[in-house]
Amino acid sequence: MIEELSYQSLAILAVAGVLATVVNVLAGGGGMIVLPALMALGLPADVANGTYRLGVVTQSIAGTAAMGREGKLDTGSIVPILIPTVLGAVVGALLATWVPREVLKPIMLATMVLMAALIVFRKQTLIPGEGPTLTPQEAPRSYVGLFLAGVYGGFIQAGVGFLLLGVLVGTLRHNLITGNALKLVITLAFGSVSLGIFVWAGLVSWAPALVLAAASIVGARLGVRLMLKVPIEGLRWFVFACVVATCIAAWLR
Repeated sequence: MIEELSYQSLAILAVAGVLATVVNVLAGGGGMIVLPALMALGLPADVANGTYRLGVVTQSIAGTAAMGREGKLDTGSIVPILIPTVLGAVVGALLATWVPREVLKPIMLATMVLMAALIVFRKQTLIPGEGPTLTPQEAPRSYVGLFLAGVYGGFIQAGVGFLLLGVLVGTLRHNLITGNALKLVITLAFGSVSLGIFVWAGLVSWAPALVLAAASIVGARLGVRLMLKVPIEGLRWFVFACVVATCIAAWLR
């Protein structure tokens, strides 16, 4: 039985949702703040995993719209990168609904700490490769990377933006701003698919989901404005510290 969250808990969750969305828009990894927070507030791991997906969809809509208004969205690159990631997300989300929650929680917490460490120490992932921007057809290995990112995103979501940027920036040679814009489109597509699967499985707690959705709209608009002002290096360590702290709180819950 899922505990009813207090107004205080929902307020804390709203602040975490805004902060996490700003981090997501700037680079990725915001879900690693929200998911442990949901578990620390008492939601089972599988329900926390499904509940967060509504916020992912709304922040992606708001972020994509804002990037489109700024003229930063490379619309010609969207379809080729969506197909492998959406297929992967279906596989990952179905797997997440099947894994028992007592097994899912330690998997999620350990994976999020490892992903946060990867964000801190793999700096070169966010550095564009040399040469002109490539299409997935010109860099076939990107299909594998996009599919695996989709599987991970469907399964956990937290930190998937970093994996996507590794392909979009590191392999396909987009700059960090256009790569971020495409990342938001991708997360909107496979986030919607994953949300549908979690709703079908009855793994969404709607009160916190709606709070996160509202918070994510605010955070997405703020994140786009800050994108050119916040140093990524400081963001890496901030995300890592938040992830470790919230994962410890969730583990002790």
